[in-house]
Amino acid sequence: MPDPKPTLITLTHPRSPAAEAYRALRANLAMSSLDHPLRALVVTSAAPGEDKSAALANLAIVMAQGGQRVILADADLRHPSLHELFGAPNERGLTTLLDEQDALSAPPLAAIADIDGLQLLTSGPSPLDPAAQLGSKRMEEVIAALQKRADVVLFDAPPVLAAADAVMLGMKTDGVLLIAQAGHTSRMRVQQAKERLEKARVCIVGVALTHAPADKSLGY
Repeated sequence: MPDPKPTLITLTHPRSPAAEAYRALRANLAMSSLDHPLRALVVTSAAPGEDKSAALANLAIVMAQGGQRVILADADLRHPSLHELFGAPNERGLTTLLDEQDALSAPPLAAIADIDGLQLLTSGPSPLDPAAQLGSKRMEEVIAALQKRADVVLFDAPPVLAAADAVMLGMKTDGVLLIAQAGHTSRMRVQQAKERLEKARVCIVGVALTHAPADKSLGY
């Protein structure tokens, strides 16, 4: 793997308060899954521009560092970015599994160097109708196949208010984690996203606030 991108703070600065915050998020998700196991989790945001993909990538890294087998899947078929974050090719990926009947037996997973337990499934070529593919019966088969290969599957999905994709995918998984960026995300948009997910009876695991200023009084 090439040098980590600066946004992958859990790799570039593993002792930083930001990296520790991702480990705290990992612990909170583990606590919340005691009664409701999170084997397949969608991570999204209310609107574009909230750094959801970088937050998801960092969460996947600390989960793998914590001993879990993690598949990080790019289900943002409209604007995929995980392959760029990790410097991976994107000729085959999630859409390959959706389009090719025999692909499930050998999914195009890429191991991430120096991070044991983490595998990347890029988006693959963008389809004409992403929401239809993510909401299909075939997507349920893809999720089941990936779960057999990992302890948890983390899906990056488009913003809730920008497309129906996150809702469609959230209906097929164990829950949705919303990413909100401090100083950028409006409460109204988060509320609208929450209402849209709840209307579809999607389980909202919680909201993670990124880019929040550090409280120096808690320094250790």
